[in-house]
Amino acid sequence: MLHHPTVERLHELRLFGMAAALAEQQSQQSIDQLGFEERLGLLVEREATERQSRLTTARLRRAELRYPAAVPEDINYRHSRGLDRTLLARLLTGEWIRKRQNLILIAKTGLGKSWLACAFANLACRQGLSASYLRMPRFSEKMAIAHGEGRYVQLLAQWAKTDVIVMDDLAMTPLTDSARRDLLEILDDRHGKRSTIVASQIPVEDWHAAIGDPTLADAILDRLVHNAHRINMDGESMRKTENGLTSQSDSE
Repeated sequence: MLHHPTVERLHELRLFGMAAALAEQQSQQSIDQLGFEERLGLLVEREATERQSRLTTARLRRAELRYPAAVPEDINYRHSRGLDRTLLARLLTGEWIRKRQNLILIAKTGLGKSWLACAFANLACRQGLSASYLRMPRFSEKMAIAHGEGRYVQLLAQWAKTDVIVMDDLAMTPLTDSARRDLLEILDDRHGKRSTIVASQIPVEDWHAAIGDPTLADAILDRLVHNAHRINMDGESMRKTENGLTSQSDSE
C-alpha cells in the first residue's frame, strides 16, 4: 500500500535511481525472498550508479569532444597501425593522468589519432575527471575572440582547472604571436598539475619549427614533451577497407 506514495516521495527528493529500482522490485515476485537490508542495499546501489552515470554524461557534454562516442572498449587492434597493446593497457588504467603526465599521439590522417585522443578523454570523464577539447587550427581565432570579448582570464582559469585537455592537430597551421604566448600560458598553468593530450600529423621533432618563435617554442615543448608518453602510429588509412567502404569506428 505504501509503495506507490514512496516512489512519488523518492521522485520529490530527486532520488530517481532509488525510485526506479523500487518500482522494479514491486514487479518481481521473488523480491520478498530478500531481507530488508538486502533490498535497501540494491536501492542505494542503483541510486549511486545512476548518479555516477548522470555526472559522467554531464562531464562529457562539457568536454565537447570531437568524437563523444569514442570509448577505449572500441579501440581497433585488428588494423595494422603499430599500436602497442602493452603500452595501451598501461595508459588505459589512467595512472598517467593521476601523475599529471601528458600523452602524444602521432599519425598521418586516417589512422585514428583524434578518435583515440577522444577515447582517452572519455576515459578520464568516466573516472570522475574533467576534460576539454581544443582544435588547434582554430586556436588563434578562438583566443583572439576571447581577448576581444574580455573572457581571456576566465578561459585560462577554466583550462587551468581542467584535468585533461585534448589539443588536436597541433602544429598543423601557423600560430599568431599572440596565440603562441597564449598557448604557453595555458601549458605553464598546467605543467605538473594537469594532463594534456596532443594529437598531430607532424612528428615531434618538427614541432619546434612549426611553432615558429624559437624562444616560445623551447618553452612550449619543455612543458609539453618531456613528461609525455608517446604513441606513434603508421600504416594504411583506416578509412579505406578492402571493399572500399569507410570504417564506422576508430577511423578518424
